[in-house]
Amino acid sequence: MVRAVLRTKSVTTKVTEAEYVRLEELAQVTGVNMSEWMRGRLLSRDIGEHGEETKTVLAEVLALRAILINLLYSLSNDQPVTAESMKELIARADETKANRAMECLVALVSGRSTDKQNGS
Repeated sequence: MVRAVLRTKSVTTKVTEAEYVRLEELAQVTGVNMSEWMRGRLLSRDIGEHGEETKTVLAEVLALRAILINLLYSLSNDQPVTAESMKELIARADETKANRAMECLVALVSGRSTDKQNGS
């Protein structure tokens, strides 16, 4: 017979009525009580627990950011934007987006800042 883990410590916080309602809604959507939901959220700050959807969306946003920054840089320097140069920008952004997303998630979890400020 498997024994349940006995939890003996508490973590508390104060929230507004609106925040409490929102927390209840979020827990209810997942089908667990608020204590279980909050515990799961508080303890899920490692890389493996970020959903694939989050990684995918972050990767796409970072790719779009890289494309936009590079495109604006080219335009501000009076460089022509051709179909070929756009294809190259898109290809480069697509090549690096997954690694860049993981770098950002690792930085988030570890509390570090990401050093890359440009879009390349």
